Amino acid sequence: MIEEIRLPEISENVDTGDVINVLVKVDDYIEKDQSVVELETEKAAFEVPSPFKGRVSEISVKEGDSVKVGQVILKVDTEAEKKEEKPKEAGQKPPEEEKGREEEKGKKEPSDKQQPPEKKLQEPQEEPEKRIEETEKQKDIPSEPEATKQTEKPKEKPEAGKAVPAAPSVRQLARELGIDIHKVTGTDKTGRITADDVKEYARNIIKGGTAKPAEIKAKPLPDFTKWGEIERKKITTTRKKIAATLTYTWSNVPQVTQYDQADITSLEESRKQYSNKSEKDGTKLTITSITLKVAALALKEFPKFNSSFNPENNEIIYKKYFHISVAVETDRGLLVPVIRDVDKKNIVQLSAELSDLAQKTREHKVRPEEMVGGNFTISNLGGIGGTNFAPIIYWPQVAILGIARAARQPVYKEGRIEPRLILPLSISYDHRIIDGAEGLIFLRWIVKHLENPLLLAMEEQI
Repeated sequence: MIEEIRLPEISENVDTGDVINVLVKVDDYIEKDQSVVELETEKAAFEVPSPFKGRVSEISVKEGDSVKVGQVILKVDTEAEKKEEKPKEAGQKPPEEEKGREEEKGKKEPSDKQQPPEKKLQEPQEEPEKRIEETEKQKDIPSEPEATKQTEKPKEKPEAGKAVPAAPSVRQLARELGIDIHKVTGTDKTGRITADDVKEYARNIIKGGTAKPAEIKAKPLPDFTKWGEIERKKITTTRKKIAATLTYTWSNVPQVTQYDQADITSLEESRKQYSNKSEKDGTKLTITSITLKVAALALKEFPKFNSSFNPENNEIIYKKYFHISVAVETDRGLLVPVIRDVDKKNIVQLSAELSDLAQKTREHKVRPEEMVGGNFTISNLGGIGGTNFAPIIYWPQVAILGIARAARQPVYKEGRIEPRLILPLSISYDHRIIDGAEGLIFLRWIVKHLENPLLLAMEEQI
């Protein structure tokens, strides 16, 4: 019996993926749950397992193809195992009898396998770019709220360059707010634009998250071939998603970054002391795993940092769970897998889980569901270097903690100068719901607990 292997549902709001690699070939014998295709979506790269065992009779995709959920990837002859008792290795052919039977059947009724390869590959790929673009526009980037759309509908009534009915003071207000007055609709009986109209238009932009930079079209690039040889490469689906998410955040979230530093001399001594024991058990204690625990406790203390902001109805959504994303550098870009229920795990457990999850992410084995649901992000670039940086919030979260490289510095302490290990930290947050004082207090709380390991133990048994 010929069974079709279709692309299964991946995760919420993801219905397409790009084929990175086809792991089998026609006539290969495969087992149930054997990986057949390596796929990349906007959230992760992973392998698709076969729900059947048998001989691969047909492959419908190739490297670089874009496939949709439910689309046929390949076909498997599940009866091959019954007719082939010995040949179970990939690439072995069925007995001559079966082969002759298949040829006879093919003469009477042409199979899909006999169709030209070009025609076969074209069918599941009708306008893939168009489908991807439509999916990304509809699902990846949050759409404009209706309030904003209604405000901007009449923008063509008074065309740019034409006189608009508004007082000089109202025009001045629009200029100060960076608003094109031609796009504002007047509510006065005579159609005149008032100061309240301009303010309401501005409120709708802020409420709806519609950013002015989104209206600016990208300038065309010059012809670089005039000056030398070039190479063109399409960006991956992952990189496309990263670009879209960060552009949306940068354009729509008023982000503020504050900096501080922690004296982790005592923490590092404790880490080294316990690291030898943990490494014998196969676990490595790191600053990131320790900071995970500190961050979870901080989120409990400051719930606003463990929330999301909904501008459509001006409400803050507080989460009662503590899932933290950790930025992992891969060959396909910076990915952020999620460690769940950080508050319920000790540092040794977090170290083991973090190490395993980071490895899976780099090897493209992380599942899409392991990439979503985080409330807060930690990005540690200390292993690379740098003195500090301002990370961009990972929407729909409202804050992200940056960790740079720790370095020995001379510090004046108790009447003398001594070398101390200083760790640079930064916190970026959504200024719509978090004030500057709150951001700094949150960061100081983290600094205080990193500087005093005993405080961490007193705060909660680790």
